[in-house]
This record gives sequence, structure tokens and C-alpha cells, in this order.
Amino acid sequence: MRIGIFAGATAETSFGLTGLVAFALDVEARGFDTLWLPNIFGMDGIGACAIAGWETQRIELGTAVTPTYPRHPAALAQQVMTTQLACDGRFALGIGLSHQVVIEGMYGLSYDKPARHMSEYLQILTPLLHGKGVQFEGEQLTAKLALETPDTDAVPLLVAALGPAMLKLAGTWADGTSTWMTGPNTIEDHIVPIISAAATEAGKPAPRIVCGLPICLTDDVDAAREHIGKSLEIYGMLPSYRAMLDREGVSGPAELSIVGNETTLRAEIARLRDVGVTDFNAAVITVGDSKMATTLDFLQSELA
Repeated sequence: MRIGIFAGATAETSFGLTGLVAFALDVEARGFDTLWLPNIFGMDGIGACAIAGWETQRIELGTAVTPTYPRHPAALAQQVMTTQLACDGRFALGIGLSHQVVIEGMYGLSYDKPARHMSEYLQILTPLLHGKGVQFEGEQLTAKLALETPDTDAVPLLVAALGPAMLKLAGTWADGTSTWMTGPNTIEDHIVPIISAAATEAGKPAPRIVCGLPICLTDDVDAAREHIGKSLEIYGMLPSYRAMLDREGVSGPAELSIVGNETTLRAEIARLRDVGVTDFNAAVITVGDSKMATTLDFLQSELA
């Protein structure tokens, strides 16, 4: 299991561009496999990955995740292939539907038939990311074009998939999934079986399973969980994450997070490895006695 760092998902790792580049260089120097960036209401994740990728040499950069709305898949593919060039072939694209409250409430766009939207989106995006032209006309999306991006490597594609329909789409069209606020029991019993079966049926390799979770190295577990419960409260309210928390049998992000001393953290990371996670995406939380550098030191010691 590869270990990466989720920058921008928590207050502790939210930087401007200069800070992000410095953080990316530090994470790379420590030997981490990946650095993931969200695309929420701050910097554009794909563009920020391009800048960080230009300044680094080895580490993989990826988005966790970029919403498909309101981006046409061909326009997204063009931006992605440019970022892949900037990263010298080290970019992985994570995409997702976002949430109805965002797409309809904030953007004023229709969120009708989201699974249909993703199905059509992937039928356009996937060939473009592999340097192929596309001729597609669907209910929601149309694309009849090819991109001229010579000397560009194919871009690994991950779909944020939690429900069965989305997991089947991810296994069929993409290279894996990127999850957030989804625990090990759910990954073992729900995520891995469905996406793996879809990949097998499509004649594809075993899918990549990227698991993003908050992590806090601390002796004050109660204080850390209280902090996480308040700072990440929204993720216990959004329907798609709420469904996964309920499936896991936990009350919210505070209970799901990986919190405790090195022994506790090591056991929970091992559990992720055992249930089929291929990439742990660590969202570092600091509170009280916990420190960013100390947590990074610990995670660095867990690298294979």
C-alpha cells in the first residue's frame, strides 16, 4: 500500500501556491508516494498540481477530487493533458459528482440523473485521456473531437464512487476509485467487491483504491476527536458521506478518523492495507500535543 498526503483537505495543510510548492518538495523529499489536492472553493486542484508537478521530480500529484460539473469533459481533458505534461507523466485525475447542494444550490445547474451524467462523462473523458478521438452523443453530453497533445502519457483516472451504480461505472471506465470518509469495513465489504467485479467484467486490471481519512498522532484522543468533530462536521451531513458513515456504523468523522498513539495508528493503517486499499491518502490533523512534522515523521516510517 502506497502512502500519500492530502494537502488542502484540512486547515493544517491549506496553503497558498508558494506554501504548497514548499510542502510538495518536503513531502517528496520524505519519500511519500503521492500528494493529493482537493478542488473545493479555493485553488483549482488540477492547476495547482501542474505547478507543484513542475517543481518536483518524483512524487505523483493527483486531485481528490475535481467535480465534473460544470466542466465539459473535453475541456477538462485538455486541462488535464496539459497538467500531465507539467508533471512529466506523474499526474492522476480524480473526479466526482460533488453534491446536490453545491451543483444546484450554488451553481444553479441541474443535478438530475447524476449517474447518467457520470456515465456519459466517462465515455467522453476516458478515450481523450488515452489520446483517442471520441464521437459521442448522449442525453446530457456530446463530444465529437480529438485532442492534439503529442508526447503526453495516458492519465490514470479515479472516480469518487460510493454507491453501487457509481462503483460499477468506476470499475468499467476508470482505473479505480478515490474515497473520503469511508471506513475499512465498508471498503472491504462494499467498495472493493463491487468495483473489482466491474473491472473484471470489463477486462481491466484490479482497480486502484485510494482511501482518504483524517489522521492525528496524539496522546489526547478525546481532544483530537472533539476538534475533528467540529472542523469536519459537514462531512457527516452530506448524504453520500452520511450513507457511508452509517454503513460503517459510526456517528461521524470524529469516530471514523485515525487517532491515537503510534501503536494505534500503525494498527489502523495495517487494517486499511488488509482490506484492499492500494493508496492511503492521509489528511493530517493537528491539535494540542500533535504536530505536523511529528505525524509526517511517523507516516514516513510506515513507507514500504
